[in-house]
Amino acid sequence: MSNKMTAAQLLVKCLEAEGVEYIFGIPGEENLGVMDALLDSKIEFVITRHEQAAAFMADVYGRLTGRAGVCMSTLGPGATNLVTGVADGNMDRAPLVAIAGQGATTRMHKESHQVLDLVNLFDPITKYSVQIREPEIVPEIVRKAFKFAQAEKPGAAFIDFPENVADMEVEEMPPLRVQSPLTPVAAIGKCKQVAELIDAASNPIIIAGNGVIRAGASDALVAFAEELNLPVATTFMAKGTLPSSHPLSLGTVGLKAHDLVAFGIDEADLIICVGYDMVEYDPAHWNPKGTKKIIHVDASPAEVDTNYIVEAGVIGDLSNSMQRIAARCERTANSPMKKLRERIRVELNKHADDTGYPVKPQKIISDLRKVMNPEDIVISDVGAHKMWMARMFQAERPNTCIISNGFASMGIALPGAIAAKLIYPERNILAVCGDSGFMMNNQEVETAVRLGLNITVIIFNDNKYGLIEWHQMREYGRKSHIDVTNPDFVKFAESFGAHGYKVESAEELEGILTTAMNDGGVSIIDCPIDYSENMKLTTRLKDMTSYEQED
Repeated sequence: MSNKMTAAQLLVKCLEAEGVEYIFGIPGEENLGVMDALLDSKIEFVITRHEQAAAFMADVYGRLTGRAGVCMSTLGPGATNLVTGVADGNMDRAPLVAIAGQGATTRMHKESHQVLDLVNLFDPITKYSVQIREPEIVPEIVRKAFKFAQAEKPGAAFIDFPENVADMEVEEMPPLRVQSPLTPVAAIGKCKQVAELIDAASNPIIIAGNGVIRAGASDALVAFAEELNLPVATTFMAKGTLPSSHPLSLGTVGLKAHDLVAFGIDEADLIICVGYDMVEYDPAHWNPKGTKKIIHVDASPAEVDTNYIVEAGVIGDLSNSMQRIAARCERTANSPMKKLRERIRVELNKHADDTGYPVKPQKIISDLRKVMNPEDIVISDVGAHKMWMARMFQAERPNTCIISNGFASMGIALPGAIAAKLIYPERNILAVCGDSGFMMNNQEVETAVRLGLNITVIIFNDNKYGLIEWHQMREYGRKSHIDVTNPDFVKFAESFGAHGYKVESAEELEGILTTAMNDGGVSIIDCPIDYSENMKLTTRLKDMTSYEQED
């Protein structure tokens, strides 16, 4: 007698074979079969309060582990709520698999309650978007979705699962074997060509991107920079690939304004881009005339761009590529950017002891660094505070400062912190939010409390859309429709069973942060912020003609 199983049960078996630990999402009528099958699975279903938050959790899970995070919704509005987080994961190169229930195939040919063409909806924001039409093809579809999501460059995949197909019976079959190809090593001839270009350069500089983290090549990057004495600037998403405290670190690139590190790029006669994704920092900002000599070192060929014409490229495993290039270099010159590095170091510590109130963003970031261990993780939301975090937070380890910068969606920090804590329960996890970004997914405080997580959320509170005001003032000299009214965040926290704190002076911030991170639960810190610093920074950078000039 043959054994049978439903397509939904087979799907869950295939997810188990892919090593899935968590599915983030919300149950619905059209995913009932999958929800029932999960009762007999070791996979933990994490119930969220909004599907967007579920997608953000899968997004951050993927970024931190390198394995696809999984989120799930029902059809129609549940699936459309996934879109923002799925797009964020896809553009930020986070491996992610989204699954949505769907109406029965018997009603998809006509106007029908909550039915949308989800495959075509998700197609532009994923690497692979497909509907399961027969139960026998479940193993192939799941394997293909994870293969696409986790391949370099990673991204999102989407599976549409009609409810009647989920309930269909199929002969019991095993999941497909998980296979991952090895990244090929770089061609020796190309490594030699690049080595010759580096030797001939008088002032080369490295721009390290998120691909270094994805490849687990941070140690190799440090060794490469040290052996050849090359200064390193990282993108926002590659913070920590070279420790910020390292003498060769020039901090981060990514601001459209001409920041201090931009002077180093201006002076460089060779730019060595390692694991660099164009979406992180448009080359038009750092190579506006298209005259820079560029070396491309990555697992994938360079994107086509007028401002990114490559002199030579090395394609292959990043660690191996850097080792092979360094072995063929004869460079012995000292880095000419020591003065710039010292100027950046002074800038980073300039407001560490500031006592002004509301608190300056530089002061908050300095205190965050003081109370956090090097391996602790901070998840930055999107807003004015993100620009300060990206510019000034000094990450010492890769993947300890998570910033959404490709799609750059507000609302990621709190859901992301929940995912991070599930992965690393032993680390301190801190979500850094603006008031508006926090309000976009504040309902997930209940999720964090229900899960018994110890996470801290600090809110840069200015009662407005501060980043938009910053842009408005810079472009038009006046603000337009950016003011909002916030709740009492302390009472808000307490209403969910979380701890609430209000910063009343700059001097007490460090102590509140320490208390919050050690109080054993979810803590929300309301910190009034002095965003007059935004335009001061804009003016100062605009007027700066040399990194050696004094403020």
